[in-house]
Amino acid sequence: MKKILNTKKAPAPIGPYNQSVEANGLLFVSGQIPVIPETGELVKGPAADQARQSLKNIAAILENAGLSFENVVKTVVFLSDINDFASVNAVYAECFPSESAPARSCVEVANLPKGVAVEIEVIAAL
Repeated sequence: MKKILNTKKAPAPIGPYNQSVEANGLLFVSGQIPVIPETGELVKGPAADQARQSLKNIAAILENAGLSFENVVKTVVFLSDINDFASVNAVYAECFPSESAPARSCVEVANLPKGVAVEIEVIAAL
């Protein structure tokens, strides 16, 4: 059985999906782009700044489920330009120190929603 979890502390979905779904002891968090939940505006500027907002959105969704970054077991980072890898990785490391970091994939994609530079999704253990 699955349980749908959404919070107003993260951006509302812009399509037919939910912020997160709990199932079989895991929380699946939909990809988060750098939308500021209070205003609905996008964070403009460097990919690192966008990654920071995406991670803030993820933190709010995890918190809504009673979890934190410590519970994350897998992430996927989507970049519109792989040359942003190092700067995004530095921001990512603020939330996921190497000694307890989850498994991760990072891929360059042709385009992301609303033309952003980064989107991040996670799976967390309950």
